[in-house]
Amino acid sequence: MRISFNPVLLLTAVAVLFTTNAVAADWQPKKPVEFVIMAGPGGGADKMARLMQTVIEKHKFSRKPFIPVNKPGGSGAEALVHLKGKTGDDHTIMVTLNSFYTTPLRQPKLRVDPLSFTPVARMAEDTFLLWVHKDSGIKNLDQFVAAAKAKGKDWIMAGTGKAQEDELLTNFLNSTYGLNMRYVPYKGGGRVAKELAGKHADSTVNNPSEQLGFYQAGNTVPLAAFTKKRLPLFPDVPTFTELGHSYVYYMQRSVVGTPGMSKKAAEYYRKVFAKVYKSKEWQDYKKKKSLLGDFITGNELKAYWKREMANHKTLLREIGEIK
Repeated sequence: MRISFNPVLLLTAVAVLFTTNAVAADWQPKKPVEFVIMAGPGGGADKMARLMQTVIEKHKFSRKPFIPVNKPGGSGAEALVHLKGKTGDDHTIMVTLNSFYTTPLRQPKLRVDPLSFTPVARMAEDTFLLWVHKDSGIKNLDQFVAAAKAKGKDWIMAGTGKAQEDELLTNFLNSTYGLNMRYVPYKGGGRVAKELAGKHADSTVNNPSEQLGFYQAGNTVPLAAFTKKRLPLFPDVPTFTELGHSYVYYMQRSVVGTPGMSKKAAEYYRKVFAKVYKSKEWQDYKKKKSLLGDFITGNELKAYWKREMANHKTLLREIGEIK
Protein backbone atom coordinates (compact mmCIF):
# COMPACT_ATOMS: atom_id res chain seq x y z
CA MET A 1 0.00 0.00 0.00
CA ARG A 2 1.49 3.30 -1.09
CA ILE A 3 1.04 6.44 1.08
CA SER A 4 1.67 9.75 -0.63
CA PHE A 5 2.71 12.94 1.24
CA ASN A 6 1.81 16.43 0.15
CA PRO A 7 4.86 18.53 1.13
CA VAL A 8 2.85 21.76 1.08
CA LEU A 9 0.25 20.41 3.50
CA LEU A 10 2.97 18.97 5.71
CA LEU A 11 4.83 22.28 5.94
CA THR A 12 1.59 24.13 6.64
CA ALA A 13 0.72 21.76 9.50
CA VAL A 14 4.19 22.14 11.03
CA ALA A 15 3.96 25.93 10.78
CA VAL A 16 0.55 26.01 12.46
CA LEU A 17 1.76 23.70 15.24
CA PHE A 18 4.89 25.79 15.81
CA THR A 19 2.96 29.06 15.86
CA THR A 20 0.35 27.69 18.26
CA ASN A 21 3.00 26.44 20.68
CA ALA A 22 4.95 29.69 20.47
CA VAL A 23 1.88 31.75 21.28
CA ALA A 24 0.98 29.50 24.19
CA ALA A 25 4.50 29.65 25.59
CA ASP A 26 5.32 33.30 25.00
CA TRP A 27 2.52 35.76 25.79
CA GLN A 28 2.99 39.27 24.42
CA PRO A 29 0.80 42.39 24.82
CA LYS A 30 -1.44 42.95 21.82
CA LYS A 31 -1.85 46.69 22.43
CA PRO A 32 -0.15 49.47 24.44
CA VAL A 33 0.09 48.75 28.17
CA GLU A 34 -1.60 51.26 30.49
CA PHE A 35 0.99 52.06 33.16
CA VAL A 36 -0.99 53.63 36.03
CA ILE A 37 0.79 55.78 38.62
CA MET A 38 -1.10 56.16 41.91
CA ALA A 39 0.48 59.57 42.57
CA GLY A 40 0.80 62.97 40.92
CA PRO A 41 3.41 64.26 38.45
CA GLY A 42 6.91 65.05 39.70
CA GLY A 43 6.97 62.73 42.72
CA GLY A 44 9.08 59.64 43.31
CA ALA A 45 6.52 57.20 41.89
CA ASP A 46 6.05 59.33 38.77
CA LYS A 47 9.79 59.66 38.14
CA MET A 48 10.28 55.95 38.69
CA ALA A 49 7.53 54.95 36.26
CA ARG A 50 8.75 57.27 33.53
CA LEU A 51 12.31 56.04 33.89
CA MET A 52 11.15 52.42 33.64
CA GLN A 53 9.10 53.30 30.55
CA THR A 54 12.21 54.81 28.97
CA VAL A 55 14.34 51.76 29.80
CA ILE A 56 11.72 49.38 28.38
CA GLU A 57 11.50 51.38 25.17
CA LYS A 58 15.26 51.92 24.80
CA HIS A 59 16.16 48.25 25.20
CA LYS A 60 13.07 46.95 23.39
CA PHE A 61 11.98 44.85 26.37
CA SER A 62 8.41 45.00 25.02
CA ARG A 63 6.91 44.99 21.54
CA LYS A 64 4.20 47.38 22.69
CA PRO A 65 4.75 50.69 24.52
CA PHE A 66 4.01 51.30 28.19
CA ILE A 67 1.94 54.47 28.57
CA PRO A 68 2.21 56.25 31.99
CA VAL A 69 -1.09 57.62 33.34
CA ASN A 70 -1.24 59.59 36.62
CA LYS A 71 -4.24 58.85 38.86
CA PRO A 72 -3.49 60.51 42.23
CA GLY A 73 -7.05 61.30 43.36
CA GLY A 74 -8.13 60.34 46.87
CA SER A 75 -4.61 59.46 48.06
CA GLY A 76 -4.41 56.78 45.37
CA ALA A 77 -8.05 55.63 45.67
CA GLU A 78 -8.67 56.67 42.07
CA ALA A 79 -5.90 54.38 40.84
CA LEU A 80 -6.85 51.45 43.06
CA VAL A 81 -10.52 51.55 42.01
CA HIS A 82 -9.48 51.93 38.38
CA LEU A 83 -7.31 48.81 38.51
CA LYS A 84 -9.95 46.84 40.40
CA GLY A 85 -12.39 47.77 37.64
CA LYS A 86 -9.95 46.26 35.13
CA THR A 87 -10.04 42.84 36.81
CA GLY A 88 -8.73 40.22 34.40
CA ASP A 89 -7.19 42.83 32.09
CA ASP A 90 -3.75 41.77 30.87
CA HIS A 91 -2.85 45.20 29.53
CA THR A 92 -3.02 47.32 32.71
CA ILE A 93 -0.36 47.52 35.45
CA MET A 94 0.35 50.03 38.22
CA VAL A 95 3.24 51.60 40.11
CA THR A 96 2.52 51.61 43.83
CA LEU A 97 3.71 53.24 47.03
CA ASN A 98 2.55 52.72 50.61
CA SER A 99 -0.88 54.24 49.94
CA PHE A 100 -1.40 50.81 48.35
CA TYR A 101 -1.97 49.73 51.98
CA THR A 102 -3.08 52.86 53.80
CA THR A 103 -5.85 54.01 51.44
CA PRO A 104 -7.80 50.71 51.45
CA LEU A 105 -7.39 50.48 55.23
CA ARG A 106 -8.71 54.03 55.69
CA GLN A 107 -11.46 53.74 53.10
CA PRO A 108 -13.09 50.30 53.49
CA LYS A 109 -16.05 51.45 51.38
CA LEU A 110 -13.75 51.24 48.36
CA ARG A 111 -13.89 47.45 48.79
CA VAL A 112 -10.31 47.16 47.57
CA ASP A 113 -8.15 44.30 48.86
CA PRO A 114 -4.46 45.00 48.15
CA LEU A 115 -3.72 41.28 48.29
CA SER A 116 -6.08 40.69 45.34
CA PHE A 117 -3.68 42.46 42.97
CA THR A 118 -1.16 40.49 40.95
CA PRO A 119 2.40 40.75 42.34
CA VAL A 120 4.77 41.72 39.54
CA ALA A 121 7.90 43.25 41.07
CA ARG A 122 9.23 45.22 44.00
CA MET A 123 11.83 47.39 42.32
CA ALA A 124 13.12 49.16 45.43
CA GLU A 125 12.34 50.63 48.83
CA ASP A 126 12.50 54.41 48.95
CA THR A 127 13.92 56.37 51.86
CA PHE A 128 12.84 59.48 53.77
CA LEU A 129 14.69 62.42 55.27
CA LEU A 130 13.57 65.41 57.31
CA TRP A 131 14.15 68.62 55.32
CA VAL A 132 14.09 72.35 56.05
CA HIS A 133 14.88 75.42 53.97
CA LYS A 134 18.45 76.70 54.10
CA ASP A 135 17.26 80.19 55.05
CA SER A 136 15.71 78.84 58.25
CA GLY A 137 19.22 78.64 59.68
CA ILE A 138 18.40 75.21 61.14
CA LYS A 139 21.34 72.82 60.87
CA ASN A 140 20.45 69.90 63.17
CA LEU A 141 17.55 68.11 64.81
CA ASP A 142 17.81 69.94 68.14
CA GLN A 143 17.47 73.30 66.40
CA PHE A 144 14.53 71.93 64.39
CA VAL A 145 12.71 70.79 67.53
CA ALA A 146 13.27 74.14 69.24
CA ALA A 147 12.03 76.11 66.23
CA ALA A 148 8.98 73.89 65.65
CA LYS A 149 8.03 74.03 69.35
CA ALA A 150 8.25 77.82 69.34
CA LYS A 151 5.99 78.10 66.28
CA GLY A 152 3.44 75.48 67.43
CA LYS A 153 0.49 74.98 65.07
CA ASP A 154 1.86 77.63 62.75
CA TRP A 155 4.71 75.32 61.77
CA ILE A 156 3.70 73.74 58.45
CA MET A 157 4.83 70.26 57.47
CA ALA A 158 3.97 69.72 53.80
CA GLY A 159 3.32 66.16 52.68
CA THR A 160 1.75 63.91 50.08
CA GLY A 161 -1.88 62.92 50.65
CA LYS A 162 -3.86 62.26 53.83
CA ALA A 163 -2.77 59.57 56.30
CA GLN A 164 -0.07 58.45 53.92
CA GLU A 165 3.67 58.09 54.47
CA ASP A 166 4.39 61.75 55.14
CA GLU A 167 1.63 62.17 57.71
CA LEU A 168 2.71 59.01 59.52
CA LEU A 169 6.23 60.40 59.82
CA THR A 170 4.88 63.78 60.92
CA ASN A 171 2.93 62.01 63.65
CA PHE A 172 6.13 60.31 64.81
CA LEU A 173 7.89 63.68 65.04
CA ASN A 174 4.98 65.36 66.85
CA SER A 175 4.54 62.59 69.39
CA THR A 176 8.23 61.87 69.97
CA TYR A 177 9.45 65.45 70.33
CA GLY A 178 6.35 67.08 71.82
CA LEU A 179 5.58 69.13 68.71
CA ASN A 180 2.29 70.42 67.33
CA MET A 181 3.14 70.85 63.67
CA ARG A 182 0.29 71.32 61.21
CA TYR A 183 0.31 68.77 58.42
CA VAL A 184 -0.77 70.13 55.01
CA PRO A 185 -1.30 67.54 52.23
CA TYR A 186 -0.62 68.00 48.52
CA LYS A 187 -0.97 65.80 45.43
CA GLY A 188 2.50 64.47 44.76
CA GLY A 189 5.98 64.70 46.24
CA GLY A 190 7.14 67.04 43.49
CA ARG A 191 4.65 69.68 44.61
CA VAL A 192 5.63 69.14 48.24
CA ALA A 193 9.29 69.74 47.43
CA LYS A 194 8.40 72.98 45.65
CA GLU A 195 6.38 74.18 48.66
CA LEU A 196 9.49 73.93 50.84
CA ALA A 197 11.81 75.42 48.23
CA GLY A 198 9.40 78.33 47.83
CA LYS A 199 9.21 78.82 51.63
CA HIS A 200 5.49 78.08 51.69
CA ALA A 201 6.16 75.26 54.17
CA ASP A 202 8.58 74.99 57.08
CA SER A 203 9.60 71.36 56.58
CA THR A 204 8.97 68.15 54.63
CA VAL A 205 9.90 64.49 54.85
CA ASN A 206 10.49 64.12 51.11
CA ASN A 207 12.20 61.18 49.42
CA PRO A 208 15.69 62.04 48.12
CA SER A 209 14.50 61.79 44.49
CA GLU A 210 11.89 64.49 45.13
CA GLN A 211 14.05 66.98 47.02
CA LEU A 212 17.43 66.28 45.43
CA GLY A 213 17.35 69.08 42.83
CA PHE A 214 16.63 71.74 45.44
CA TYR A 215 19.26 70.25 47.76
CA GLN A 216 21.91 70.31 45.04
CA ALA A 217 20.97 73.91 44.27
CA GLY A 218 21.64 74.76 47.92
CA ASN A 219 18.02 75.63 48.77
CA THR A 220 17.17 72.86 51.22
CA VAL A 221 18.94 71.03 54.06
CA PRO A 222 18.50 67.39 55.23
CA LEU A 223 18.58 67.01 59.01
CA ALA A 224 18.03 63.31 59.72
CA ALA A 225 17.22 60.07 57.89
CA PHE A 226 14.50 57.50 58.68
CA THR A 227 16.87 54.63 57.76
CA LYS A 228 18.88 51.96 59.59
CA LYS A 229 22.20 53.34 58.37
CA ARG A 230 23.37 56.64 56.93
CA LEU A 231 22.68 57.00 53.23
CA PRO A 232 25.78 57.08 50.98
CA LEU A 233 24.35 60.13 49.21
CA PHE A 234 24.13 61.99 52.54
CA PRO A 235 27.07 60.69 54.61
CA ASP A 236 26.96 63.63 57.04
CA VAL A 237 23.25 63.25 57.82
CA PRO A 238 22.60 61.14 60.96
CA THR A 239 19.77 58.64 61.33
CA PHE A 240 17.05 59.06 63.94
CA THR A 241 18.43 55.93 65.60
CA GLU A 242 21.77 57.68 66.05
CA LEU A 243 19.90 60.63 67.53
CA GLY A 244 18.22 58.51 70.18
CA HIS A 245 14.94 57.35 68.63
CA SER A 246 14.94 54.12 66.65
CA TYR A 247 12.42 54.83 63.92
CA VAL A 248 12.92 53.29 60.47
CA TYR A 249 10.44 53.68 57.65
CA TYR A 250 10.64 52.74 53.97
CA MET A 251 8.24 53.04 51.05
CA GLN A 252 7.76 50.30 48.52
CA ARG A 253 8.37 51.06 44.88
CA SER A 254 6.51 48.15 43.31
CA VAL A 255 4.65 47.22 40.14
CA VAL A 256 1.37 45.30 40.37
CA GLY A 257 -1.04 43.82 37.87
CA THR A 258 -4.83 43.75 37.89
CA PRO A 259 -6.71 41.24 40.05
CA GLY A 260 -7.22 38.07 38.03
CA MET A 261 -4.49 38.82 35.49
CA SER A 262 -3.61 35.71 33.50
CA LYS A 263 -0.58 33.73 34.66
CA LYS A 264 1.12 34.10 31.27
CA ALA A 265 0.72 37.87 31.30
CA ALA A 266 1.94 38.12 34.89
CA GLU A 267 5.02 36.07 34.01
CA TYR A 268 5.66 38.30 31.00
CA TYR A 269 5.63 41.46 33.13
CA ARG A 270 7.83 39.85 35.79
CA LYS A 271 10.44 39.08 33.14
CA VAL A 272 10.24 42.60 31.71
CA PHE A 273 10.75 44.27 35.08
CA ALA A 274 13.49 41.82 36.07
CA LYS A 275 15.35 43.09 32.99
CA VAL A 276 14.61 46.70 33.96
CA TYR A 277 15.92 46.05 37.47
CA LYS A 278 19.20 44.65 36.14
CA SER A 279 19.68 47.48 33.65
CA LYS A 280 22.48 49.98 34.20
CA GLU A 281 19.94 52.81 34.07
CA TRP A 282 17.91 51.42 36.98
CA GLN A 283 20.93 50.52 39.09
CA ASP A 284 22.38 54.00 38.53
CA TYR A 285 19.02 55.53 39.45
CA LYS A 286 18.85 53.50 42.67
CA LYS A 287 22.29 54.69 43.67
CA LYS A 288 21.68 58.31 42.69
CA LYS A 289 18.33 58.53 44.51
CA SER A 290 19.31 56.51 47.61
CA LEU A 291 16.89 53.68 46.84
CA LEU A 292 17.38 50.44 48.77
CA GLY A 293 15.97 46.91 48.57
CA ASP A 294 16.28 43.92 46.26
CA PHE A 295 14.04 42.71 43.45
CA ILE A 296 11.28 40.43 44.74
CA THR A 297 8.18 39.02 43.06
CA GLY A 298 5.48 36.35 43.29
CA ASN A 299 4.67 34.83 46.67
CA GLU A 300 7.61 36.61 48.30
CA LEU A 301 6.17 39.97 47.26
CA LYS A 302 2.72 39.01 48.55
CA ALA A 303 4.22 38.00 51.90
CA TYR A 304 5.96 41.40 52.02
CA TRP A 305 2.59 43.11 51.40
CA LYS A 306 1.00 41.16 54.26
CA ARG A 307 3.71 42.24 56.70
CA GLU A 308 3.54 45.87 55.59
CA MET A 309 -0.26 45.95 55.81
CA ALA A 310 -0.05 44.74 59.42
CA ASN A 311 2.55 47.42 60.20
CA HIS A 312 0.44 50.16 58.64
CA LYS A 313 -2.67 49.09 60.54
CA THR A 314 -0.74 49.82 63.73
CA LEU A 315 0.55 53.16 62.43
CA LEU A 316 -2.90 54.28 61.30
CA ARG A 317 -4.43 53.35 64.67
CA GLU A 318 -1.81 55.51 66.36
CA ILE A 319 -3.02 58.60 64.52
CA GLY A 320 -6.70 57.71 64.97
CA GLU A 321 -7.39 57.02 61.28
CA ILE A 322 -8.77 53.52 61.89
CA LYS A 323 -10.03 51.62 64.91
